Amino acid sequence: MDNLFTTSFPVSCQNSRDCPDNQTVNSTSPALLNPPAFGMSYFTMTLGALSNLTALAILAHSYARLRRRAKAPFLLLASALLVSDLAGHVITGALALHLHLGRVTHHREALIVEPPQVYCKLFGGCMVFFGLCPLLLGSAMAVERCIGITQPLLHPAIVTMTRVRLTVLLITFTALILAGLPLLNVGSYKPQFPGTWCFLPVNSLISITDASLSLAFSTLGLVTLTVSVVSNTTSGLKLLQARFKDRCVKSGIARRHGSFSSSSLHSLDVEMMTQLAAITVVSCVCWSPFLIYILISVSRFYEGIRRPRRQCEKLLLLALRLASWNQILDPWVYILLRRAVLRRLLQLLQPDRLVFTHSGSYRDSHRKQIGLH
Repeated sequence: MDNLFTTSFPVSCQNSRDCPDNQTVNSTSPALLNPPAFGMSYFTMTLGALSNLTALAILAHSYARLRRRAKAPFLLLASALLVSDLAGHVITGALALHLHLGRVTHHREALIVEPPQVYCKLFGGCMVFFGLCPLLLGSAMAVERCIGITQPLLHPAIVTMTRVRLTVLLITFTALILAGLPLLNVGSYKPQFPGTWCFLPVNSLISITDASLSLAFSTLGLVTLTVSVVSNTTSGLKLLQARFKDRCVKSGIARRHGSFSSSSLHSLDVEMMTQLAAITVVSCVCWSPFLIYILISVSRFYEGIRRPRRQCEKLLLLALRLASWNQILDPWVYILLRRAVLRRLLQLLQPDRLVFTHSGSYRDSHRKQIGLH
């Protein structure tokens, strides 16, 4: 999807005074003489779609095997995340591609035509909805694992499949409300540079309502990333603490029963935490520039700080391109960071040690430890 936003067509300006180069609808540009190449756009769309479908197939197989185990809630949230990534990648990509093709049709006339208002509202709503859903779902996954690792005995009572499904519905409803407000004329969606996507206005003259929606989007996204980082850090420290405790206290029992080893710990938890850490890193790297730019841009506008508009538009486009790669990279976390792949990787790094045994989760080992006392 990212390359669908990289056409060199300039965006038209409603007021020529707001444009540093005084470009108008009837202006010509060398960029208009040649249509953009679509090869890379088709490649990224196909890669993203196939990657998400492959990852969904892997998760579906895991869910069928572990439906009654502690990993089931995590797998349900992960599946919802990949479905939102797939839908967002295909739908927003198709909408952007349609605008691209329309500009190719008009490129010989050197005429820039803005998308219809209804189309722009639909496009902008999809951008907000499919932007928020993965962030909220990733945060929910991090919280679920934090509860499972730090409170293993309470996890089955707190995190039930019914509550997880309700959480997914609540996340969907929250994102839908924020994305749908401009469709009800509470705020607006505007065409963004270079005219091939629509979003909440952040660079031009904006109303209080538009500013509030933009700030709500960026703040909510940054809060979810913060919650993910804090939850994953807490879970990781707990796993390290348990690893050192196992190594000191249970090494003898592990050798006799063969269910533990000093070099491996709770394969399910390690696998899920590895995937979660990768997802969090990908989300932070991809989404933070876009979310922080919106927050700073809107804040500076109301502080009276003005910057060259074209420079702002290019920075926003660059941040969007980076954010769009989140939908492509997320599924590779589940494709590459599976237990089978991790086991082989660790065997290559430590061929003389047993890694990733068939032990259960941290909750199971915690129960065994209590039974020993």
